[in-house]
Amino acid sequence: MPADLALVMPVYNESGCVARVVDSWRGSLGNLGISFRMIVLDDGSTDDTAAQLEQFRSDQAIEIIHQTNIGHGPTILRGYGRAVNLAEWVFQCDSDDEISPRFFPTFWQRRGQYDTVLGIRERDKRSAGRRIISGVARLTVRFFFAPGVRDVNVPYRLTRASLLRDLVAQIPPDTFAPNVIISGALARAGLPILQIPVHCEGRRTGSPSIAKLKLWKSAVISFRQTLACRPTLQKGKQ
Repeated sequence: MPADLALVMPVYNESGCVARVVDSWRGSLGNLGISFRMIVLDDGSTDDTAAQLEQFRSDQAIEIIHQTNIGHGPTILRGYGRAVNLAEWVFQCDSDDEISPRFFPTFWQRRGQYDTVLGIRERDKRSAGRRIISGVARLTVRFFFAPGVRDVNVPYRLTRASLLRDLVAQIPPDTFAPNVIISGALARAGLPILQIPVHCEGRRTGSPSIAKLKLWKSAVISFRQTLACRPTLQKGKQ
């Protein structure tokens, strides 16, 4: 019997906070009284992240995956591919502690008649460059898919596994920003989407995995991939 929820958490060089973040999510989900599985994917970290994660190895609710570095987006897709076969709902969050687990109970309680529940980052303390790129991604989805999703690449999202399974099968595994494409496909299908504000507190430990110049180059790649990949869903499919 599938679990209620599978959480996907990509990790890269977060030794300063990853143990605390994983433990916080483990406790928050446990307090909800639901069956869940956490899938924590270490994407070839070069710091002490792998050692920090080993303390959770014996926890049956947490699956630790170590892999060679393939990038944030491909790691998310790998996690999704695992998660959709484990639970009825899939939630993705990052490991940098920018968005607290305290918002998740509202997501879970209000999922009701929705196919996905997305966060909208408020008090966004990311760099200006990252906010600009998010804005461009939002406009891309609006013009080439459909309007309606305000924060298309937010790393705080709850989606029905049945829908996510179909989408992941249509997205190339090397996609840089799969959540942008997924947001666009959900909006274009006219599926019911609930969007809830969440506070993005900004990075307090570590550093972004992408340097400034590489970030802009990656944004161009993401734009091209988003235009080239148009996964489809049937409206109302669950």
